[in-house]
This record gives sequence, structure tokens and C-alpha cells, in this order.
Amino acid sequence: MSKKNKLKVAVIGLGPVGMILAVKLQEAGCEVALCEVNETKASKIRNEGLVLENVINQKAKFDKVCNSISELEGWDADYLFFALKSNHTSAAVKQALVLNTEKLAVISVQNGIDVEQLLVAGFGESKTMRFVVNFAGNSSSPNTTKVTFFTPPNYIGSINDACSDKAKEIADLLTSVSLETKSLNSFDLVKRVWEKTILNAALSPLCGVGRLTMAEAMNDPDTIELIEQIIQEGIDVAEAEKIRFSDDFVRQCMRYLKKGGDHFPSLAVDLINNRPTEIDYFNGKIVEYGRKHYIRTSLNLSFTNMVKAMTNKNIISRVPGAAGDVTKKILERGLVNKEYNPISHKNVSFFLGIDLGSAYAKFTVIDEKGLAVFRSYLPTLGNDKQAFKNVTQTIASNFNITGSCATGYGRKHFTETDIIKTEISCAAAGVSFFHSGAKNIIDIGGEDIKVIHCDDDNNVANFYMNDKCAAGTGSFLSEIAERVNINIEDMSSLASLSKYDKELNSFCTVFAKTEIMNWIFDGMSLEDISRGVYISIANKVAKMRLEAALPTFMIGGVVEHHPYLKDLLNEKFNKDIQIIESPQYVVSFGAALLAKKHALSEMKAKQIEKII
Repeated sequence: MSKKNKLKVAVIGLGPVGMILAVKLQEAGCEVALCEVNETKASKIRNEGLVLENVINQKAKFDKVCNSISELEGWDADYLFFALKSNHTSAAVKQALVLNTEKLAVISVQNGIDVEQLLVAGFGESKTMRFVVNFAGNSSSPNTTKVTFFTPPNYIGSINDACSDKAKEIADLLTSVSLETKSLNSFDLVKRVWEKTILNAALSPLCGVGRLTMAEAMNDPDTIELIEQIIQEGIDVAEAEKIRFSDDFVRQCMRYLKKGGDHFPSLAVDLINNRPTEIDYFNGKIVEYGRKHYIRTSLNLSFTNMVKAMTNKNIISRVPGAAGDVTKKILERGLVNKEYNPISHKNVSFFLGIDLGSAYAKFTVIDEKGLAVFRSYLPTLGNDKQAFKNVTQTIASNFNITGSCATGYGRKHFTETDIIKTEISCAAAGVSFFHSGAKNIIDIGGEDIKVIHCDDDNNVANFYMNDKCAAGTGSFLSEIAERVNINIEDMSSLASLSKYDKELNSFCTVFAKTEIMNWIFDGMSLEDISRGVYISIANKVAKMRLEAALPTFMIGGVVEHHPYLKDLLNEKFNKDIQIIESPQYVVSFGAALLAKKHALSEMKAKQIEKII
């Protein structure tokens, strides 16, 4: 296919499914544009491309990576693949209407019954196709997906058979690059949608509620009977809709689910991470169609309501008054002093610091004395804008914020604060509040390691950062813990029980994983593995320059959860390194202090102007 005749395909949403499709469509010769609203994630994809691991091993770089759908206007796409959660789709469709042309076709790459109707509402039936996905993966980093399984084929079809030729075109392209896909007529497509939804409904909420991978759920005898009964309820409802399955369909479902492996279904990941789920399009749809035909679906109803109850605290618009309930819970969790009453301090000035880190966004509110009164954090890559809005609304409604400052990786893309500062400056300000004078600061974060030198006046005299590799950072530790099946919260205590004194030879995360697997095969204990990993990190930090005569302080999320690192670094540097209180929040605390300094400076300048 020549560049002039290349199909132009845009993939909207870059979760695991979107990543896999994007890589394969480009391999098939399409000109592929990507749309990812999370700037940190989009930036990493621009710089490093997409990486698929495990069942599919592939890398690809893309020329066009957008942060908003509007950036695709005028690009003249042939196909739009919507690989989004159903709760994000309606808003995306509204934005995508500016891309509508006579030739454009849109494809729902989403799980659940009737989810394609979200696209039909904007583009009409004749332009809408539905893709039934039979592969899955988990994101191991912003641009990397671990493909956990592919049970071919996938299916694609036109909603009303108006663009069957286009469905066949996509099916042939994907099949040509080993992602076998079959095109179907609209009636067979509906059957495949119901099949896949029954499979999802059988396991997804169970895995979420029970915190189980598919393999764990399918290997537990106590859950097998439950799964079979959920499947049978779905079959009964489908057959009332004139959808017929083979006599051994339950057996086929169980065989399919057993191939899922050590994988958390998407809905389970959302539930575990306190995000809204797609339960209404899974078990909820089986319940809805069951009521239509007066069929009892007790288990599907139970799981639907259970999942909704577990996520209700994060859905601000569920019932009247829910917004206040959410705000109250966020405030209660975040108050540093639980007896503090914001209502009695309505006229007092407060200052807000937001640290938009690579792994987490941290919020700190301080009072006029510089003391922290509120702290909260959210996963940066959770993409849950409502949760972020809930925290900011809670702060705005309970504290008289006079000045605010953003810092961290995402600071330049956050325009709602008065000022922005580097995390270097904020770290120095935060530590200097507690320990004035010349000092070293070690900050181990999600994606980098920084060593900061402050002079006698608390100014940053110099700083050093590790290279771009994430080795030794929070993301490195998380990936290693996942590989060896260690609960990351237990890693520090496990390491403290070991006397092992060897480190990893490899610091590339990929090679380190392989080396650790050799440790496992050699029968090494989890205690020794944990200490070996920490020794490697301590040695990496030790290679960075510290001023020997100065006191040294550690901050960052890693030391918050891995305090054993401090013990090893004490040995390496032969000094007592101190961990600042609430180390994960020190940078956001420093940002709040700089916001206070800026606000007071502005107020003083205005007073001088009035006098003049």
C-alpha cells in the first residue's frame, strides 16, 4: 500500500486494547494516529513509542500522537477506533463529530451489550461497526502493555450491514499481521457480542470484588459453580432474545476462561483502583434484558449492585446529595488533624501545593504558619478526571485558598494554579522548612532519582539526576515486585530479614526481570530477592554525588513505602540519613510554601502601589 493510498486510522484511547490495535494496524500498512488525553502518557508514547510484551512482542513508533480529538480535524481519517471505557465514550463522540466525513466509518472496540449505540447516537447506524475483542493485556508502564492472552479470532461487523465491505477490509488487514479477525453479518455479530459479554459478566465482577486474577478465580473450586450459574443466567436471557448457543456452550465458556491466565479483567482493574466501571453494560445489561422477558437473574443482579455499591463513593452524580458525601469523605481522609474544623477558619488564608508526579498527584494545603492541614493523593495515570475534580472541589469548598503552586512532571499542562515551580525548588523548600541550612536531599520518585545540594541560605546550589532509565525508581520496584509476586507493601520488611549481599548485575528493567527469574529458578527466597533488589538501588544512589560533610535527608514516595532503603544507604554513606515526615508529600508541601511566599509578595506589592 503506497503512502498516498494508505488507510488513515485513528485510535482513540490507549489502554491495552488500543495499544495492541494501534501497533498491529500500523504493521498492516495503515497510517495510524493516536489520541491519548493524559499528557504524561502521550509524551512517553511520542518519545519512546508503544511496546507490546509477552504473548505479542513488538515495538512501534508513531508520527501523530494527539492529546485531544480536535487535533485530528482536517486529517481526513478513514476509520476511528473507539477503544475507550463506555463512561468516557459519549463525550469523545461529541468531540469526534467534527471529524465526520462521507467516507468515515467508526468502530466500537469495547466490551458489553449495546455499547455501540453510544457511537450510533453520533454517527448513525450506517457508519458504525462493532469489534469483538478476544485478546487482553495489562499496562506495565504508560507506553507498555503486557499482552496476557489472544484466543483467536476477533470479530468485526457492521451494525446494519451497510458497511460490510469495510468490516472485511479491517478484518483482512488485522489477519495479515497475525491478529486473526473475522468479518460477520449483523445477526452473527450480535451473537458474538452476547457470547463475549456473558464471558465478561461471569468473571470480571467476581475478580474485582474478590481481588482475584482470572487464573486464581478459575483455579478455586469454590468459585467454579458460581461462574457456571452466572453463565447460565446469561444464556437464558440470550435465548429469550432469539440468540441460540450450542449445547456445550457452558463448557466452551469455561475452557475459554481458563485460558485467561494471571490477568485482571479491565472491569476488575477499575474496581480495584476505585474508578467507575462498565458494569451497566455487562451484568447490568443481562439484568435489563432479563426483566424484559421476566427472567430472574439473581446472581447478575447481585454482582451489578455489589460493584455499584463499591464504586458509589467515587461517582459524584449518582444520587442527590452525593457530591456532599464525597467531599465529606475526602476531607475526613485528608485532614492532618482530625479535630480540625475548616468552618471556623473561613476567613483564614490557606495555600495549596500540587505535585503532579509521574506516578501520583499529591495535594497539600498549609495554613498561614506553614503547617500542613490537609493532604491527599491520586494515581496520575488513572485518567479519572472526576476523582481529580472531587479533590480540588473539596479543597476549594473547605479552605480559603489565597495562593497555589503546581510542580512535577505535569506542571506545565496544569493551568489552574497561580504559579508553577520545578520539583527541585519545591523539594528544597519543603525540606528547608524543617531543616534549615546546607544539606543533601535524596528524592527517589516514580520515574527518576534526584540528589539536591542546598547552601547555607536554603537555596539550590546544585542537583544531579539519574539517566532517563527508570531503573531504581518506584516504577522499577513495582514491576520487579509484580514479576516475583511480592506484595510491594511487604517488600521492605522481607528485605530486613535477609543477610544476602549481592546485587542485580542488570539495571535495565527488562534484563533485571530476566535475572530475577534466574534467582527464582535457583530457589532464592523472597527475603533474599528483596534485599538484592534494594542493594542494587542503594548502589545506584551511592554513585551519585553527595556532599560528605552535610546532613542528608530522604524524601519521595519510594522511601515512604520502602524504608529499608534508608538502612542500606546509611551503610553506603556511613552516615545517619534522616527521612522527612510524610516524605511522599514533601514536594507538594514545598509547592504550598512557595505559593504562600508568592501570594504574600503579591499582597505586599499591591500595598506599596496603593501608598504610591
